[in-house]
Amino acid sequence: MKGPLAPLRSYGTAVRLLMVNQFAINLGFYMLMPYLAVHLSGTLGMAAWTVGLVLGVRNFSQQGMFLVGGTLADRLGYKPLIVAGLLLRTGGFAVLGLVGSLPALLAASAAVGLAGALFNPASRAYLAVEAGERRVEAFALFNVFYQAGILLGPPVGMLLTGAGFRVTCLTAAGIFAALGAVQIRRLPARRAEGPAGRGDGRHPSVLAQWRGILANRPFVLFSIAMAGSYVLSYQVYLALPLEVRRLGGPGHFGTAATAALFAAPGLLTILLQTRVTAWCRARTTSGRALVWGLLAMAAAFAPLLPASALPLPDGDGWRWLHAAGMPVLAAVLLAVGTMVAYPFEMDILVGLSGDRLVATHYGLYNSVCGIGITLGNLLTGAALDAARAAGVPSLPWLALLVLGVLCAGALLALERTGRLAPPGRGAPAEPAAA
Repeated sequence: MKGPLAPLRSYGTAVRLLMVNQFAINLGFYMLMPYLAVHLSGTLGMAAWTVGLVLGVRNFSQQGMFLVGGTLADRLGYKPLIVAGLLLRTGGFAVLGLVGSLPALLAASAAVGLAGALFNPASRAYLAVEAGERRVEAFALFNVFYQAGILLGPPVGMLLTGAGFRVTCLTAAGIFAALGAVQIRRLPARRAEGPAGRGDGRHPSVLAQWRGILANRPFVLFSIAMAGSYVLSYQVYLALPLEVRRLGGPGHFGTAATAALFAAPGLLTILLQTRVTAWCRARTTSGRALVWGLLAMAAAFAPLLPASALPLPDGDGWRWLHAAGMPVLAAVLLAVGTMVAYPFEMDILVGLSGDRLVATHYGLYNSVCGIGITLGNLLTGAALDAARAAGVPSLPWLALLVLGVLCAGALLALERTGRLAPPGRGAPAEPAAA
């Protein structure tokens, strides 16, 4: 039986390097970032609001600059942006471990976020262009490497942090420095097709390109619909750990259950992603597979509806099973939905771009989804507090389920009207402006 990484051998050097690159990026990131808040509040003695500010600057810098990073990648080439992002994150992580003043920490946090905005759109656009007609399979494999880095990063970071947070920071910085050196030496140069890549001698202004993308109504509608899916998947970091803590308490049981929220979906994705993608590709279109994925993500919150209303059982063992069971099941179903949706999501995104300015499209798409995550988290957090105060703890889960169904319905409507087909195929595209 072939392993989940067996298809990697069939791709060229650039694709294989991008896969390993993403694994190492996530390994370095997740071995450091989960422990940064503890370092800031504990070792450095910072107030909670200051810790939130440092972490928030990183997220704002990354989400806010995705469009700029994608635009630069399409204009300057993918390789320079990948290398620049890796080297910038090298410096940012090193500074996080070496300084203690707030201004320096804010600058380092901003650099870490900006680095992600530079290499993320470039690497995904590079992968889409290099994989060609095999991009669905390539993005499925990409997700395996992505999840493997997330899975291994925290335990590696925990071991290193035992020797000191500075060791963790410098090790993570070393990983990114090594990656940058490898990209400089081994990654072939690749440019975008069309005007932004200087292929025809013309250079439309950046604002003109952005206006053109915003006038691509199917792409904009697709981005808004998919933002809801990111709100759902992000609950692994917000609502589900809070539910585990509410049910299991703050002790070792709650900690183990929270760890299972991340470990179980990661292992499932590594083992099954490529098979799930092959199964879906053989049976349906990209648009329908995306609808299936969103419905699976919506269904993830169904088991929590009755579980949140049940009384807590007596005994530590039964209490832990109650606390872990339904939230972990929800996390697994979210992972299944993501496995189904992600490769086809990337395929449709590239198709809607018309294979031009792919990195810019990806940058705008990620910014829209980032805004959705921010608003969704604010509303989810407020709903959790209000629902528990009112004695109806199942209400937030019902709202998330409904959100998933609505997003799936919106994608189904786009698919049936041909708006998810690449320009020139399927139903005629809607006019750019009314």
